Amino acid sequence: MNLASTTSAHATGPSWVLVVAAVLVPGLLLAGPALRRRYPVAGWLLLGFPVAAFRVVQTWRPLMAGCGLAVSRRPALTVVAGLVGNGAPPPQPRVPRRGFIRPTSGGFVLLARLLPGQVPEDFVKAAPAMAEDWQVHSVRVTSWKPGVVRIVASAADPLAAPRIPRQRGPGHLLRVPVGALETGAAWVVDLRRVPHWLIVGATRSGKSTLINALVAGLAPQPVALVGIDCKGGMELSLYEPRLSALATNRVQAVRLLAALVDLTLDRMTVCRAARVRNIWGLPDKERPVPVVVIVDELAELFLVANRNEKDEAQAAGTALIRLAQLGAALGVFLVVAGQRVGSDLGPGVTALRAQLGGRVCHRVADPGTAEMALGDLNRDALKAAQAITPEQAGTAVLASGDGWERARSHLITEAEAEAVAAEYAHLTPVLSELHVEAP
Repeated sequence: MNLASTTSAHATGPSWVLVVAAVLVPGLLLAGPALRRRYPVAGWLLLGFPVAAFRVVQTWRPLMAGCGLAVSRRPALTVVAGLVGNGAPPPQPRVPRRGFIRPTSGGFVLLARLLPGQVPEDFVKAAPAMAEDWQVHSVRVTSWKPGVVRIVASAADPLAAPRIPRQRGPGHLLRVPVGALETGAAWVVDLRRVPHWLIVGATRSGKSTLINALVAGLAPQPVALVGIDCKGGMELSLYEPRLSALATNRVQAVRLLAALVDLTLDRMTVCRAARVRNIWGLPDKERPVPVVVIVDELAELFLVANRNEKDEAQAAGTALIRLAQLGAALGVFLVVAGQRVGSDLGPGVTALRAQLGGRVCHRVADPGTAEMALGDLNRDALKAAQAITPEQAGTAVLASGDGWERARSHLITEAEAEAVAAEYAHLTPVLSELHVEAP
């Protein structure tokens, strides 16, 4: 009796699985479009990823062979001799070993081990073929560790309509989500990790939108925002209620930068007296407020027409370089933006660029600006930036010492940025030492 019951249970078990599968699979397929539309992440994990993973498994060996990444197990002459002597089929070529396929919110990731003699660049060249065979939007290949590459696939273009979660409260200090990366992850500007940034881009490329997103994210935080806009304040005056100081011409900018250098030196004295290496080692009640300096249109600081302007430009450049060198440890951070940034503006620009570890390059009007922004960090990033078209407004290439990514900032209009500045105007720290008299 027990044996019969057990046999019956074993017989009915698989049938129930088949029934459940027969009900669920058609249901998911019918509900698929609505599921993807309302819950894109759930739709991808339930429907899209299993299909994509199956394609990867099925096409891996022929794809590797077609891209020249497979290696014969025996020399060619040995294979031919075996065919003639034994009539046996040739041995299957060796292909790079593939790791587990892990899903992400909008794609998947896997590791692949290189065969002897292969380099990561071989897989980089094969990335377009991978995307085509796997029917995904794009594939990005990077070196993971010696002998292993990391393959990241994006099912759809995450930069088409970037979404970032609405920030509730101030969030992490000096850390702001500003858009989306090409991997689908949030694009986060973390000034504690990368303290100084260079942002370049032509008119209507998305540079101002990125600054809007950055200011909107910093406004609720206990930080001081300082603006330098030598075009009469046309851009940064939107945020004036939330700015602790604003310079609207070069004379004011030189004075404000000199005051910021003095502020930095004062903080250095405080840290030395407390025997700490930076302001973050000070007690909370004694720690000075972090200062984020936003410089819009850097070229206006460096363009000169006479001797007096040359002295002003040199003074401004020297002060910026000193702030970049000393500021990170003392709570002063730089965000420098411009439509055109090139070595023709003088040696001060090149020296300043070397101190700005974070780089963002939107579409630019001249190759020299892209070269200045990315050329010293990564040549592949430079090529990607030069490929941005006018239709891809907001899309940028961001690079730092950790590598590079394509990204797109979240759209925050001028009206929204102005409203945020007004909403948090009461949080504006009063820094009397930064008061700038009109020239």
